[in-house]
Amino acid sequence: MSSLSGPSPSAALTRGRKFNAADLALMLLALLAEQEGPSHGYALINALNARSNGFYKPSPGTVYPALAALHADGLATVESAGSRKRYRLSDAGRAHLDVHREAADRLFAGLRHVSRKMAWMQRTLANQDMEVGAEGEDLATGWLPAFVQQRRALKQALFEASDACPDEQRRIAAILARAVAEIQQTG
Repeated sequence: MSSLSGPSPSAALTRGRKFNAADLALMLLALLAEQEGPSHGYALINALNARSNGFYKPSPGTVYPALAALHADGLATVESAGSRKRYRLSDAGRAHLDVHREAADRLFAGLRHVSRKMAWMQRTLANQDMEVGAEGEDLATGWLPAFVQQRRALKQALFEASDACPDEQRRIAAILARAVAEIQQTG
């Protein structure tokens, strides 16, 4: 499977290219799995654009070769509809997606996160007030102000500790490991 030699969702959303070819292929498989019937490439492009609040709209020059590779690898089938092609997830594609579901979910979670950040940034740059929901959350992002404040405080504390000695780094790593475990336990 040349196009899906190893999804790397940790590489997603880096500067420059937002996703590598394997990440895009995995997201396309996941989108195809959600479809009732076959889908055109432009519908898949628009689905990624919508999920990212306009942050990620891959070009047809990126998506169509990825779809062709999925077809060549047997992970998707293709039907002609006039001059357009419609793609559907194959059984092999479904099996591949099942194996890599966690990675696909992480990719979409990263996309949602960046989408929320972009909505927050756009509103901030436009000097618009935050619309608040019933729980006090920002309606554009779903984030509570206390959540945002503590994330910033953590980033600042880690920045300030970047020159810490090895013993202090170990102490901080242990604190972070406990925090991660607790967050994952309740999340």
